[in-house]
Amino acid sequence: MFTSQATLHRVAYDGSFRIAKASNKPPKGKGTGSKRRLKAAVRKLDELQQRLAASDRHSLLLVFQAMDAAGKDSTIRAVMQGINPAGCQVYNFKKPTSNELEHDFLWRTSLRMPERGRIGIFNRSHYEEVLIVRVHPEILQKQKLPADSISDSIWTERLESICDQEKHLARNGTVILKFWLNVSHAEQKRRFLRRLDKPEKNWKFEPDDVAERAHWDTYMQAYEEALNATSKPWAPWYAIPADDKPYMRAIVAETITAGLSGLGLEYPAPSDKNRQAFAAARASLMDADG
Repeated sequence: MFTSQATLHRVAYDGSFRIAKASNKPPKGKGTGSKRRLKAAVRKLDELQQRLAASDRHSLLLVFQAMDAAGKDSTIRAVMQGINPAGCQVYNFKKPTSNELEHDFLWRTSLRMPERGRIGIFNRSHYEEVLIVRVHPEILQKQKLPADSISDSIWTERLESICDQEKHLARNGTVILKFWLNVSHAEQKRRFLRRLDKPEKNWKFEPDDVAERAHWDTYMQAYEEALNATSKPWAPWYAIPADDKPYMRAIVAETITAGLSGLGLEYPAPSDKNRQAFAAARASLMDADG
């Protein structure tokens, strides 16, 4: 079973992570050369993706969670820009549909798990069920749950369910890497104002996003508990400083390449039967005109 080797910004597995101590900015002296590092990591990721597809034994699930304006979309775009799009799938999970509400809270993301040899990217995910739903518990009333299942223990139970599912996936060959993009309250405000000031960015602005700022502390509490409960060796969380976008993108890309590199991916070696078929095919091609 996959075990993460990357340690930079990784959330500890012992429940000791504290958001108050997690930096929104790069470590001192580490923010330079980020664009160069990103390019190098993307080149390496392109090769690793080809090996992932060819070996067809593992899949890669990347989970991105963050407060609004932290840079999820731009980070996914920057990190995956040099990758074969045929080997990737990106899903953005928003308000559940009526059909999704007829199922358990993990159902809709379970349908979107990547197949072997592919990279799946969740822009928001099953973790919304222990984040926004926890901040706004009135949402539970729309989920058609049995009355006795809505109790003070529901969040602990949901986190346990997520852990169980992720361990099951890891046992069956899915590499899971989860990124919380840690933007500061002040930087989020700056980015919201930029979206209002620049007409070409107006489409990104949602008034409801500003309303959610009133719940910032509650969100941070929900994130802290979720990350502590579900950062495991087989499905680690990384709390990435998000106030510096170039650094954030470089670290995400490097963490992904480190995770895939640890699998020792190789192109499949042809069998003796394959080699005989190749020799026959070569002979046929050499004898053919043109």
